[in-house]
Amino acid sequence: MEPDSNVVIDHGKSSWSDLWKKEDYLAIWLGFAVIVTCLVAYFGFGPKAEFIPKIEAANQIQSAEAERAPFKTIAWFKAQDDKNKLKASSSAFGKFVSHWTKTPGSWKSNPLDAFVQNEEMAKAKNEKAMPAYEAAKANASAALALAQAAEAAAVQAAFQNQALNDEASAKITAWRMEHRKAGDAKKKTENKPYNYIPTLIGLCVVLIILFGAGITLMGSSFKDFAVGFVIVFLVATVAYMLGHQSISKQYGIGAEAWGVILGMIIANTIGTPKWVLPACQVEFFIKSGLVLLGAEVLFNKIVAIGLPGIFVAWVVTPIVLVCTYIFGQKVLKMPSKTLNIIISADMSVCGTSAAIATAAACRAKKEELTLSVGLSLVFTAIMMIAMPAFIKAVGIPEILGGAWMGGTIDSTGAVAAAGAFLGEKAMYVAATIKMIQNVLIGVTAFCVAMYWCLKVECEAGRKVGAIEIWNRFPKFVLGFLAASILFSLLDGGLGKDMGYSMIDQGVVRGGTRLLRGWFFALSFAAIGLATNFRELAKYFKGGKPLILYVCGQTFNLILTLGMAYVMFYLVFPEVTAKI
Repeated sequence: MEPDSNVVIDHGKSSWSDLWKKEDYLAIWLGFAVIVTCLVAYFGFGPKAEFIPKIEAANQIQSAEAERAPFKTIAWFKAQDDKNKLKASSSAFGKFVSHWTKTPGSWKSNPLDAFVQNEEMAKAKNEKAMPAYEAAKANASAALALAQAAEAAAVQAAFQNQALNDEASAKITAWRMEHRKAGDAKKKTENKPYNYIPTLIGLCVVLIILFGAGITLMGSSFKDFAVGFVIVFLVATVAYMLGHQSISKQYGIGAEAWGVILGMIIANTIGTPKWVLPACQVEFFIKSGLVLLGAEVLFNKIVAIGLPGIFVAWVVTPIVLVCTYIFGQKVLKMPSKTLNIIISADMSVCGTSAAIATAAACRAKKEELTLSVGLSLVFTAIMMIAMPAFIKAVGIPEILGGAWMGGTIDSTGAVAAAGAFLGEKAMYVAATIKMIQNVLIGVTAFCVAMYWCLKVECEAGRKVGAIEIWNRFPKFVLGFLAASILFSLLDGGLGKDMGYSMIDQGVVRGGTRLLRGWFFALSFAAIGLATNFRELAKYFKGGKPLILYVCGQTFNLILTLGMAYVMFYLVFPEVTAKI
């Protein structure tokens, strides 16, 4: 059978040469090349040895305070602050990677401010932000004084007076809130001059080499890819710039959405030049990014939030996926089963990542994947703003609100941002549940591949063997799972504190996540550039995709909220109390 270039992954036979010729495997190798480089740099030449005595000293203080007092004392929190300052990304390698993976900065009225900021501009910003910082610092000092007085009263009563203990705990919590506000305000006084243009040019060259090597191994022209990639990178860069504009940031319209919008505008007005299309490697970009995403899905975080989070993520999600697919087939009678299942997975699991894996498993048309991604981006932006506002308006508890958003908002970044609107606990719960949900990417892809082989495309008298399911299964998911297992083992072996300093604040935030963001941005830009509205129009007949998404997401919202309430407040209230 001749391959179909309009299908995300076409029929094929497995052979050993797939390991260095097929896109899925090359995405794994590229992702792990980044991972191994970061691991060697941070653990071979990083500051781990310097961190050990500092962590031990802080832990001794916290242990002594925990034995002394029935609540977390001021000394306990100061020791925690000392540990939180230990970040491997502050090392020479971390600064190097951070510099060469820069995205355009924040701006309000002048787009050029996103790329260049001179010393005078930086000084003006710092001076403007200084009064707010001084006020925040004064509030934090006042809150600390109140906390110290309350804690002293509790100490004087030998911690035997519960009312005094509760008062001290409340005052310390208030101090921590003011302390964080002061920290955020301080960051706004630390602006420095920059010129990101040479950095972006250098990054573009590096990405051409990285992805171009894979393109060459797949049998395509490196030169054709390199020439077209400059335009794809430029669109992604402008998308980042627009996403960092103050109003865009306020309403959660990030680089992903802008990449699709800009690309579509170009494709459907002047038209995407033919010489750019060889660089629109949507799947290669995002599959490589998804392998890197695995480094951020850690099993210890799944265990930390306990069974309530697992029930919300792993029970509700498959129910919503299956019910939405059945609704699309039986009620809406959608003619395209592949579009039906992609939208169902996109909306119920974790947005674009799940959509890519599902599209590969069911051999969906690329236009169907584009349509699903577009719906996801639109509703993600809406829900990111609307849900925190609604939760605050009706008085839903912070942890419940975080769990609700974590299980329903598609994008991991949007989930964390929406959780931050409610508070630190909501952000933690929301982000953790979304990470737990991300584990289902591989499970969903495998189940869809099996279902499509055994049921949807099953022919009379033809048996489907395991090899055919294997051929259909998107192999890059194995890289995602391998990265998740590797980093979970490393993080668990290092312990909570060293894992935070070396893995979370080193290899991930100082390496893999930075490049993952760019890989995703390139993918969304390529989606837009390769999308023709006329080709999408036939899928929108009767508005069925939109109806499916709205109905499925409504069901998801209701079921997730109910499950989160039952699990966090009725079945496992002790877990909620510890968060």
